[in-house]
Amino acid sequence: MSERPISAFLEHHFRHFNAAALMDAAKAYRAHLEKDGTMLLTLGGAMSTAELGLSLAEMIRRGKVHGICCTGANLEEDVFNLVAHDHYVRVPNYRDLTPEDERRLLEGHLNRVTDTCIPEEEAMRRIERAVLDEWMAADVRKERLFPHEFLYKIIRSGALQREYQIDPQDSWIVAAAERGLPIFVPGWEDSTLGNMYAAHCMAGDIQNVHTVRTGIEYMTALASWYMDTAAKGAGLGFFQIGGGIAGDFPICVVPMLHQDLRREDVPLWAYFCQISDSTTSYGSYSGAVPNEKITWGKLGKETPKFIIESDATLVAPLLFAYVLGW
Repeated sequence: MSERPISAFLEHHFRHFNAAALMDAAKAYRAHLEKDGTMLLTLGGAMSTAELGLSLAEMIRRGKVHGICCTGANLEEDVFNLVAHDHYVRVPNYRDLTPEDERRLLEGHLNRVTDTCIPEEEAMRRIERAVLDEWMAADVRKERLFPHEFLYKIIRSGALQREYQIDPQDSWIVAAAERGLPIFVPGWEDSTLGNMYAAHCMAGDIQNVHTVRTGIEYMTALASWYMDTAAKGAGLGFFQIGGGIAGDFPICVVPMLHQDLRREDVPLWAYFCQISDSTTSYGSYSGAVPNEKITWGKLGKETPKFIIESDATLVAPLLFAYVLGW
């Protein structure tokens, strides 16, 4: 039996087409790290509800991921799963649901994400109560923090530990909190907790709407982190899962630094890979081939570039396993 059975399987069987693209990207990822490079990972879609933490958490703990840019949904849904996993409801026949079936899920306070329903009370409201205490305390102190920093506080405090329903080793946000990983969450307002925060501001529970830092402040923090990180070793790579704002937001930091701040000494992204099933038709940015990013000043012509056109829930754990040497 091989000491790295998954890697050996991939090397033997994944030889052509998207399988070969996966292997090329995985080998280049490892090579980038071996040259003292670093990696930003972006999370679109519903990867946290897909429990990507089962493999991503170990990538973080082993120093294979050095920063994350994710949607507000991915940030919170890993924590939802952490405290409410046993109450989730799987709907394997989701393609057959009628509008009446969907209405019954609504009445049961079950929020469906494809084949998985997130329970409102056990997941969303439980985390709302915990983080609201932190929001209100910060508001009184006139302290301002980013969305991920508030979640780091409740995780590090141990306030939720008795309510964990999965092994915290399988939570990527717990791993990130342990390492103090930089996280950037553009468009956080477009999330369950973001909506709740807005409601509490409107209700007067929080006096300063800016107690939670967002948007432009995240971009300036990302720019500072990029300039510091990309200047070291083999530079900073970009590993994108899905599309949307989680990928669009951080990759723009390089042309912003070059074109708007006129900083000529800032290196381009040193590696690029995207897992996506989006097509390039109809102007889809999420499906744009990597070479298009050269024209925007994000990648160079020599940058190693890969696109794996497949389902990230299948591909990402396999690629992570290879990078981890499993």
